[in-house]
Formats: sequence, structure tokens, C-alpha cells
Amino acid sequence: MNTLIVAQRNIALDKDGYLVDLADWSPEVAVALAEREELPLTADHWEVLELLRQFYTEFQLSPATRPLIKYTALKLGAEKGNSLHLNRLFKGTPAKLAAKLAGLPKPTNCI
Repeated sequence: MNTLIVAQRNIALDKDGYLVDLADWSPEVAVALAEREELPLTADHWEVLELLRQFYTEFQLSPATRPLIKYTALKLGAEKGNSLHLNRLFKGTPAKLAAKLAGLPKPTNCI
């Protein structure tokens, strides 16, 4: 099992780099996870991460790409809720990478 050290705390990660305990998530953990991915987080990233956490609270699952796009379009508008925008932000794997950074489980139908 991997670990991530944030503020002198050891955060357990699974073999794919997702949090073992979702309660370990914090904005600082998101930044540390993003650094491992060599991805500086911008306001656009945070907007999607917060939206993903809302989705998880509402539906108790991490969305795959299509539901993520639809939910983002519903909440943020078509200019942000499209595959081009989300792929640009999250290196072509928006559902998987955004879920990881948001401290959520890996979407079940993502390889």
C-alpha cells in the first residue's frame, strides 16, 4: 500500500493512488495528490473537484465520464460541461483523475 504524507499525517492510498479512507480527504490532500500527477490545480480544477464531491454526496458513487460531463453541464453550463474542457483539465482521463483528486473512489466502469 502507498502512503502520502500531508501535514505530518500518513494518508493510505490503494494500488492506483486513490484514498483508502475517504475521510482522509482535505484540500491539502488534493494538492498533494495533484503534485504526484504533476498537475497544478487552478480555480477551474477546484470547481470540478467540488462538483464531484457534491455528486458523490448526492448519489454515493463516482461518476464515469459521461455522467460527469452531463452533471458538470447541468451545474456549470455547457462551456464547462463538455469533454474538451474536462479532458484539458484532467489530462484526458477526467472521471478517473478528478475522482482521485476529489478523494473519491475510482469510478466503477473506468478501466
